[in-house]
This record gives sequence, structure tokens and C-alpha cells, in this order.
Amino acid sequence: MATNDNDQKQNAIDNINDSLTRATEHVANNKKVIYWCVALIVIFAAGGAAWYWGYLKPSYKNSQNAYFQVETKANGNDSIAAVEYAKVADKFSGSDAGNLAALQAAEAFYRQGNYEQAARYLKGFSTKDDIMQAQANVLLGDSYVNIKKYDEAISAYDKALRLAAGNQQIAPAVLWKKANIFDAQKKYQDALNCYKQIKDSYPTFSFGNGISIDAYIAREEARLAK
Repeated sequence: MATNDNDQKQNAIDNINDSLTRATEHVANNKKVIYWCVALIVIFAAGGAAWYWGYLKPSYKNSQNAYFQVETKANGNDSIAAVEYAKVADKFSGSDAGNLAALQAAEAFYRQGNYEQAARYLKGFSTKDDIMQAQANVLLGDSYVNIKKYDEAISAYDKALRLAAGNQQIAPAVLWKKANIFDAQKKYQDALNCYKQIKDSYPTFSFGNGISIDAYIAREEARLAK
């Protein structure tokens, strides 16, 4: 009996990623635009200042060139993009271009289903832009879910929530992701808390599946009453 219960629990967890993906589709659709805008601003602003003061080093220029050459090499091919961006990230670690390459490599690896590598390069990415960093942490959480590191996923989602600071798109979607994990693990009170927070703080959020937040809350309350 215990074995069957554990199998059902594991199967539930293994099947949550469709829900996790749908929860942030509207955020993901805008990520590329955000990334490229920030990349151009950061790289060219820093590059312009370096040129102006006469301190631009060959390695900095090389990192810029390497970063922007990847898009031409990859031409939409994730397999090539993942490898080439990873090379830039590894070779120019610590530079702006290398940092952004780590993010692009992670995205490409994730789309390939190589979640271990996606997580590796996401952990190597950092930015002072809170929203961009929050989205990177969401993707890190998703990567951890796919490799069954659920505690790490929750931690990444919590960091995303802190950074998003009430963002009306990111925060409720992340709370839903957390609720999916808690629900699959039969942590119904934790799941209920997430759903209630969505209702109280983000009443206009849509799950995109026709199910209301009240229905999710009622389901968790019914499970807790058993």
C-alpha cells in the first residue's frame, strides 16, 4: 500500500511541468526582448565608456565580438547556440558578455531538455536588474523540477518572488509553480497558502485553463479536511 502511494506521489510530481510551463508562458514570450535590450544597453554602454576613457582592453572587445557572433553561428539552432554561448560564458567568465552568454546558454540547454547544464549556467548568471534576475531564477527552478531537485526548485522560486517584489506577471505564476510542487508532494497546507496568496494579492491573475482560484482553494481545503 505504501509503495503504491509513493508511486502515485512520484508520478504526480513527474507530470507537473506542463502546468509549470503554462503558468509563465506570457512571461516567457517577452523574455527574449528583455534580454536583448538589456544586453545591448549593458554591453554598448560599458563599451562606449571604456572607449571614451581609453581603457578598453582587447579581452573586453573579444568578449563582445564572441557574444554577438554566436547568433550568426547558431541561426536559430539551439544545439549550436547552447554550445557556442557556453564557450563564451566559460572563456570570458566575469565579463558582461560572458555573464549574458551564460544566460543564453542556459535557455538553449533548457529548450533542448538538458536541465543539468541549464541549471549550471543559470547559477553562473547575475544581474542588478531585479526582474531579469527573477526570471532567471524562475527558469532555474523549472530546471530543478525537471531533474527532481524539488527543494532546490522551491528555493529558486522563493528568490524569484523576493526579486519580483509583487510583479503582477511573475509573482502569481511562481506561486502557482510552488503550489503545483506542494500539491504533488501532498503538502496541501503549503499549496493552499500559495493559492490564497494569489487570490489575495493577484486577483486578476488567470491560470489559462478555465479553472478559478476559488476552485483550487476549495480543492485543497477538501483534501485537508479528510
